[in-house]
Amino acid sequence: MARRAIAVIAACLFTVPAGMQEASEADVEGAGPPAAGAVARSEAGTAYDPACAPLAARLTSTVEDHRPAWPPPSPGAGHGTAGHGHGHGAGAGHAGHGAGNASAGLRHDAGSPWRSLGVRGAEPYAPTPAEVARLLTEVPPQPVSRRDDGAVAEYTVKTWVHIITDGPEHVSRQDVLDQMATLNDAYGGRTGGVDTGMRFRLEGITTTVAPEWFRDAVGTEAQMKARLRRGGPETLNLYITQLNDLILGYSTYPHAYSTQPILDGVVIDWRSMPGGSMQDFNLGYTAVHEIGHWLGLLHTFENGCTEPGDGVADTPPEARPTQGCPAGKDTCTAPGLDPIHNFMDYSHDRCMTEFTRGQADRMQAAWRTYREEKSQ
Repeated sequence: MARRAIAVIAACLFTVPAGMQEASEADVEGAGPPAAGAVARSEAGTAYDPACAPLAARLTSTVEDHRPAWPPPSPGAGHGTAGHGHGHGAGAGHAGHGAGNASAGLRHDAGSPWRSLGVRGAEPYAPTPAEVARLLTEVPPQPVSRRDDGAVAEYTVKTWVHIITDGPEHVSRQDVLDQMATLNDAYGGRTGGVDTGMRFRLEGITTTVAPEWFRDAVGTEAQMKARLRRGGPETLNLYITQLNDLILGYSTYPHAYSTQPILDGVVIDWRSMPGGSMQDFNLGYTAVHEIGHWLGLLHTFENGCTEPGDGVADTPPEARPTQGCPAGKDTCTAPGLDPIHNFMDYSHDRCMTEFTRGQADRMQAAWRTYREEKSQ
């Protein structure tokens, strides 16, 4: 059962935007001890530094430690989450494959029109040519790890989800569970393609009312992540907020953790989650795509038609990102059509179905290189 803790942050060590309600470092199972300077408020009473009372009065939030049944379903089995269809759904506004996503938890913003953006926009932290070369050098092609029985080795990614809101509940707990199920379906090979061996386990959910962070996650990123981030390089921190019309989500790359650990993580627009109202991008695959970067994958159109492309042998090169789902797209003279169904292209969600074996190899190799917890 989920355990909830309500806390007040009375540490006057960070600048906090007026009107923000911030997630605490409450001492719940799996969350670790409170941050330095934080004082928790419980049923037994309240204690905090009186000098920080004006700040403490503004800072309240919920931290939820939720650990559903583990491990997730084996490849080939449905995840059984209510309201979330298996595979690529018949989302609102377009036909697709499979049963669709019927999540009713995501709330529409009546103050703005809901429309298709048409294309995925440029992502912050897009690697420079030098960084691409570094990634390809530090993580050379390696075959995927296998168990003694021949099955693909599994790597568990501990995941903290941080919901940022401007007040209303845009994202429910069920929406988070649907997104987690989508991740495990996509990376487990249940939407098409291969089982990558990557498994995502929900460690907890934080909810923070912070209008400034909600409206400008890119501009306030350092402050937001410094407050909320949990764990080390092995822990995925997924921040759910609202981005602008040109950005659906973005991620850091694993090699950057050594120099900028606080910034490590993935940010997505809440409207791109399963059942959201971002037409053409509402099956939850923005998170799948961005987490691919977090695990060391490049875009399939990296380097265009020029070698080494994305560093993966079984993703045919493509000169430019895919828009929509154009059958037969072929932009390079090298063998193979453009990989429009690959999660690391820019296709519409309904078009995305797969990771390749080469990408699975690369993710596992990058995990061992950059993210795997080392024994002491």
